Amino acid sequence: MSAAAFDAIVRGRVQHVGFRYYACAEAERLGVRGWIRNNAGGDVEVSAEGEPENLEKFLSWLRKGPPHGRVDSVNIVRRAPHGTYRGFAVDYDG
Repeated sequence: MSAAAFDAIVRGRVQHVGFRYYACAEAERLGVRGWIRNNAGGDVEVSAEGEPENLEKFLSWLRKGPPHGRVDSVNIVRRAPHGTYRGFAVDYDG
């Protein structure tokens, strides 16, 4: 079982549109693990790990976003997976 991972910053109208809620649902549907949080600057930060194919599907979703959102850009950094995430959750402490 191979795994891949990335960290991303999503910019656009991504706060107050249910972005984190929809992202969690999509990640869970795909079996992607990690977290998502709002940043003070108005963007959303994501850390995700999973099977490469499912991770790419999740990344495609991040580039589109939820129905009432607007994604202007997604900056990703590929990295080695930590393997410590048990699920996908909103990080409210970030």
